[in-house]
Amino acid sequence: MNNSYPMLDERKKIISWSLYDWANSTFSTTVMAGFFPIFFKSYWANDLTDGESTFVIGTANSVVGLLIAISAPILGAFADAGNSKKKLLLTFAVIGIIATGYLFFVPESSWKFAITFYAVGVIGFSGGNIFYDSLLVSVAEDHERNRVSSLGFSLGYLGGGILFFINVLMFSFPSFFGLNSQIEAVLWSFLSVAIWWSIFTLPLLTGVKEPQVSVSRKSFFAISSQAFTSLYQTGRSVRQYKSAVIFLIAYFLYMDGVDTIIRMATSYGSDIGLSAQSMIGALLLTQFIGFPATLVFGRYSDKFGHKPTLSFAIIIYIGVVIFSSQMDSALEFFIMASIIGLVQGGVQAISRSYFSSLIPSNKAAEFFGFYNFIGKSSVFIGPFMVSGIALITDSPSLGILSLLLLFIPGLIILRRVP
Repeated sequence: MNNSYPMLDERKKIISWSLYDWANSTFSTTVMAGFFPIFFKSYWANDLTDGESTFVIGTANSVVGLLIAISAPILGAFADAGNSKKKLLLTFAVIGIIATGYLFFVPESSWKFAITFYAVGVIGFSGGNIFYDSLLVSVAEDHERNRVSSLGFSLGYLGGGILFFINVLMFSFPSFFGLNSQIEAVLWSFLSVAIWWSIFTLPLLTGVKEPQVSVSRKSFFAISSQAFTSLYQTGRSVRQYKSAVIFLIAYFLYMDGVDTIIRMATSYGSDIGLSAQSMIGALLLTQFIGFPATLVFGRYSDKFGHKPTLSFAIIIYIGVVIFSSQMDSALEFFIMASIIGLVQGGVQAISRSYFSSLIPSNKAAEFFGFYNFIGKSSVFIGPFMVSGIALITDSPSLGILSLLLLFIPGLIILRRVP
């Protein structure tokens, strides 16, 4: 009987960790991928052209990506040096939650305020994920990480999808919810994300114990100094892990394509004349397809290996990009969203667990700092490239087609990981 208690504790720890994906994925769905790009164009930036507003969103995503890229390794090293992964995760989560909540109060035609709060929200969302990812090694053994990582992403799809579904109902039937207009419904949707994110962050804070590395009590400046020293040593020691280095180069490329599609899909849809209602419906479909598909990807990765599974998903993305460049109807947008739903969560989950298997567990936060550095610095390229080419050529299709420059080399390099 007593032997069951450790199993229950392990299960509680895994669920508590996974629920943070459930919590903050609502920002990714309702805000980043769903309502913000559409609402920004029609409500906050209604004095800008479609090309200009798309460029503003793309530039904001790129600048934030660069800031996260610069800070991620330093924050990771600091967390490892000071046993502060959970504290830093909470700090960034609070930043994201407050910024998201403030979108509720931004008035019409105030696009500068809106894009600022959005950018700060993305910083909170992305920064928190550095420490969330690094806690994976604390909640799961190496042989369990595919499954646990996939559980987190699948719960993220489900949680994000549930709130997004409620938000879509609010948008479609505002009077049923006691709201006066679709505009009011969208603003309340942003506030609901902040509330949801706050509530479901609590299980991780209470149910996941961060392993305490044996460190002597030091001042803030001493820990900071140690963090920079550790960062420098990581830069040298990471070269000892050839497989991790090659993987990170591939990840830099293909994940930028994935993140750019997430952030820019509805902007692209608006530019080619699709209605907000059809795009939001397609994104909702993506969420609910993504939930079971991510779990299936985890099992396929266990059976066939990380590299073949990731390669298959990237090939699907290459097909999606080519298909999307010729897209001009809501039905085609639904088809695209459905296909993405099959592979998006799997790519993210398997990438995370693959990398965790290539690095030393006692340097998890520091190495995941580099992992996020690579992923977020690549986001600096994708949105800027897509929106910039679309603005210069006046062709959204050419902008989206440029993503092949990320996916194809990423696939080739991934195949070279030993």
